[in-house]
Amino acid sequence: MSTPTDIPNALSGWRFSVAPMMDWTDRQCRAFHRTLSRRARLYTEMVTTGAVLHGDRERLLGFDAGEHPVAVQLGGSDPGDLAAAARIAADFGYAEINLNVGCPSDRVQEGRFGACLMREPDLVGACVAAMKAAVSVPVTVKCRLGVDDQDTEQALDAVAGTVIAAGADGLIVHARKAWLKGLSPRENRDVPPLDYGRVARLKRAHPSLPIAINGGIADIAAAKARLTEVDGVMIGRAAYTEPALLLDVDPELFGEPAPVANAFAAVEAFEPIIAEGLERGLRLHAYTRHMLGLFNGRPGARAYRRHLATAGMGAEAGIGTLREAAAKVSRERPPASAAA
Repeated sequence: MSTPTDIPNALSGWRFSVAPMMDWTDRQCRAFHRTLSRRARLYTEMVTTGAVLHGDRERLLGFDAGEHPVAVQLGGSDPGDLAAAARIAADFGYAEINLNVGCPSDRVQEGRFGACLMREPDLVGACVAAMKAAVSVPVTVKCRLGVDDQDTEQALDAVAGTVIAAGADGLIVHARKAWLKGLSPRENRDVPPLDYGRVARLKRAHPSLPIAINGGIADIAAAKARLTEVDGVMIGRAAYTEPALLLDVDPELFGEPAPVANAFAAVEAFEPIIAEGLERGLRLHAYTRHMLGLFNGRPGARAYRRHLATAGMGAEAGIGTLREAAAKVSRERPPASAAA
């Protein structure tokens, strides 16, 4: 099996990444997460090829260089459109282009992309080949184990085989099936059982392909356990709802100090970024909605959240509002059993 040091330099951040999440991992979220970890690889929300080709590209794809390493996730199934969108995204400066083969929403299925592409491995391979021919940055795929009644051994092997043949630089596997009939997108995040062993078997079968695992990984200890079997770990909701866990990423997974000492220092370090956004006309809530879970587990965390959810929503809310909220939180850690 490859070790993290064997992964190509362009994908070294794959050892830990924060998943692309619709309505969550926007520019403000990524800027906040970067305040907590220098090394975590960050992803955009999924952007469809149609939006990239015909929409407001600066709004959809613009990002600050301080977010690096940051990757863009594309949704689509037409190789030509994906190649054109990948070229545009690469010109924006993204470190990686990722193809979504895992989203189970009805809208995505209607567009013939996302998880339903697990049924069309040859098309996935054609999409990857087209993107690889269009850009020089790494092209990766994020998929599920399979969909509906597919056999996960056959389905995942088929997708992996076609993307390897097409030259994909890495594969991220959400270690669950997606049930396109009978489960909502929310249920698809929890109800299908996890099968980490299936992803580990895939890695053993393809030792030269960087493979990251996603799904149900709640903390850094769980990430470390998975890293004994694969090259990288991707955490989604836990990194968003408990963002303080990102403070452990650099020291625990990369042997480097965290960029800030604690959650309170993270707020202070993030203030200049918020201030710049406020000057551009953004509201405080655009930033603080991603920070609500920062102090979970500390006395005063509930008051902090309440203040941001009330005073922090107004048009006049500013840095002082955030400071008032943070001042409600105790700087002493409570016992592990204590509630916020």
